[in-house]
Amino acid sequence: MGALVINHNAQAINTHRNLMNVDRDLKTSLEHLSSGLKIVRAADGPATLMISEQMRAQVASVVQAIRNSETSVSMVQTTESALDEMNKLLVGVRQLSIHAANEGANDRNMLEADQAEIKNALESIDRIAQFAQFGTRKILDGSNGVSGLAAGKGLTFVKASTNTRTSPDAGYEVRVSQVASKAEMTGTVPLSKDLIESGVTLSVQEGGRVASYTTRKGEDAITVVHNLQSQVDLSGLRLKIGTTDDGRLTVQHQDYGADAKFVVVSSTAGVLSQEEGIPLAVQNGKDITGTINNQLTFGKGRILMAAPGTEPDGLQVLYEGAQPQDAQAAVGRISVTQNSLVFQVGPNVGQRVRIALNALSTRTLGLNIPNESKFQNLSDVDVRNAQGAQDTMKLVDRAIDDLNVVRGNLGAIQKNALESNLRSLHVAQEELTSAESVVRDADMAEEISTFTRNQIILQSATAMLGHANQVPRNILALLEKS
Repeated sequence: MGALVINHNAQAINTHRNLMNVDRDLKTSLEHLSSGLKIVRAADGPATLMISEQMRAQVASVVQAIRNSETSVSMVQTTESALDEMNKLLVGVRQLSIHAANEGANDRNMLEADQAEIKNALESIDRIAQFAQFGTRKILDGSNGVSGLAAGKGLTFVKASTNTRTSPDAGYEVRVSQVASKAEMTGTVPLSKDLIESGVTLSVQEGGRVASYTTRKGEDAITVVHNLQSQVDLSGLRLKIGTTDDGRLTVQHQDYGADAKFVVVSSTAGVLSQEEGIPLAVQNGKDITGTINNQLTFGKGRILMAAPGTEPDGLQVLYEGAQPQDAQAAVGRISVTQNSLVFQVGPNVGQRVRIALNALSTRTLGLNIPNESKFQNLSDVDVRNAQGAQDTMKLVDRAIDDLNVVRGNLGAIQKNALESNLRSLHVAQEELTSAESVVRDADMAEEISTFTRNQIILQSATAMLGHANQVPRNILALLEKS
């Protein structure tokens, strides 16, 4: 049994310590109950706090990514509505060109009226391209696309993608080691008069289509070539028939590259096919080969395309020049400026979507369409003569196709990239919020139970501290009796 002392009240000190511990636990319970969190400060759980804060940052980022995606969808829809109006105007222009082509019933006043209405429609297209905007950003004036400029004889910029990086100041260097060629063949046996009169059957096949012609008496080689070419044209084959100086038949594909091939057969050996009645496949066309910026490329016909993953990724150039004497010498340079729209649609680095909106106006629509009226683009069309009306239809058809390609790309991005991403982000927000709640939110039933327990213990500890302070008074009673 311990001695009775008055200088130190160990029981009171012990009780006070327990009281302070309970008071601290009670304050913690009050913090958890008032905030709804079980992790209020780092001391409540350092590792748990780190996980929770990371989740909070991710949730906030997902919420912002959702807002970004919604804004991006609105911008795409605004652009698409402008393109829809352009398309309606082009449909009207095509209808007017059809009317103008009806030359048997039109007079000059009607043609002038058609041309005036077409001019007005084309001006409206240019006006939409100039003024269409989202907020203060112009969307169809070409400032949000990928532009390129070629410098070099026979070198032309075709297009670039949203992956193409802006070129250095000097541009991307283009080298050509092998120019593209066309598939062609020449018969070994001349078309003599006797052969023609014997009735030689000549057949060519290209792209799943076949054209045949059988020679007749009284014809010469020139007539045979003309008649066979007529059958080729009627059948839609992209082949050119000709003869050499000594009367041998030649067949050449109109397109460049390894994919442009055809089959020939003749009833007489050597006229077309080497063996009588045995088809001969002609596939000696070659694709262009070379490099862009000294990096890997792929050739398709005369188009040289930068390989994926390279700096000029997506860049396509057309080379129509002669075979370079030195394969290591550059045939030209391509300057590329990348101004595609970039949307941050994810919560993390690199989760972006790019959209290229190149200039869409009457000067950039209907380009590179062969026509007898020499129209360079849609702004040149004139329907005041029959040929002009026919050529206008060709350019308008290409312009409508060009617009539809842009609209299709925008629709695909909206549906498959933005709206699909939005749905995914909403699910991610829900799941991350749930996970962060599990880590950080307080279980209120458990906290109330803990709070009640701490209240009771606090009351008990307070009472016991009072009893502990009574112990020294027992010694005072002994002194009073002495």
